[in-house]
Amino acid sequence: MLLTLCTRLTQAIRHRIERVRPRLLAWTKPAAHGQVLGTLADLARSKLELMAENALLRQQLIVLRRSVKQPRLTRPDRLLLVLLAGKVRAWRQALLIVKPETLLRWHRQGFKLFWRRRSKVTARRPGIPAETIGLITEMARDNPLWGAERIRSELLKLGIRRAKRTIQKYLRRARPPRAHGQTWSTFLHNHAADIWACDFVAVTDLFFRPIYAFVIVELASRRVIHVGATRHPTDAWVAQQLREATPFDQRPTYLIRDNDAKFGPAFTRVAEGSGIDVLRTPFKAPRANALIERFLGSVRRECLDHVLILGERHLHQVLHEYLGYFNQARPHQGLQQAIPEPPTHPAIRRPSGSFCGVPVLGGLHHDYQRTA
Repeated sequence: MLLTLCTRLTQAIRHRIERVRPRLLAWTKPAAHGQVLGTLADLARSKLELMAENALLRQQLIVLRRSVKQPRLTRPDRLLLVLLAGKVRAWRQALLIVKPETLLRWHRQGFKLFWRRRSKVTARRPGIPAETIGLITEMARDNPLWGAERIRSELLKLGIRRAKRTIQKYLRRARPPRAHGQTWSTFLHNHAADIWACDFVAVTDLFFRPIYAFVIVELASRRVIHVGATRHPTDAWVAQQLREATPFDQRPTYLIRDNDAKFGPAFTRVAEGSGIDVLRTPFKAPRANALIERFLGSVRRECLDHVLILGERHLHQVLHEYLGYFNQARPHQGLQQAIPEPPTHPAIRRPSGSFCGVPVLGGLHHDYQRTA
């Protein structure tokens, strides 16, 4: 009974001391009160905390004793002050020669140095072969329209796997960076094999006369189904293009088009007769037909902006040559660097051997292959 009463009395005394401890700490500043209140405040502190505070004060005295005009702290002094301050609750009142903000800054710097050393890369990656560097330089020199991702696609097609950052490193050495704006960044996420998309692209010939090209693309494989060119895109002509694109019952379930007036009643009748459900995009919403818009941008950037069109027949010939390269040789980012129409008998990838570039459109692009 007596032991229980003593225990409760001791707990009550400690509780009272903890409640008045913040006031005692404020009263025990050297400039305000004497040592009596400071001694009373120390009664509620543990022995380990008092030893840490004494060591913190002793270290500051050592710094002041070896200094002449102002305290000069070395790196061991800073480290020791930070470690001792972490063991003292009232470390702000125990600091005499530095400000608390300075001690916190040393603490943050120590964490930065620690994690910088932990995250430092010790093993050096092996360099790439000189043959691959030469191939990257050749691709960058012969194809001024290609970027790092485009060159990476060609290397993957040849069985060479390199990171985009590595290609950019040697690409900057081969040619200066392009000064014009960014390329298109819209990618099509949702697509299916039974959906086609169609649209027109307008071209100006040598005598500043307009020519219109009609293109149909399959969404799943990014394959260009059909292309046609004319100076007068009437409703009957567009309907005939749809008939030529769907021979032998090769038709999609849905066909996406915009609200162009060239798609008239004849086009609608041909689509309904073939069992195609025509889906019209909303007004002023190019993202609703994003894949065909991206393809038309690629046609302009990679072909039409660099070729002077002489007439309707010339445009048809240029587009057919580019579309053959686009379907059978050009890797597509939306297909994980695959080709829309891969060869039925793919070439055997050898670890070594020479390469050859087949020019396309008079050397505007090249199709790289391994030689036997």
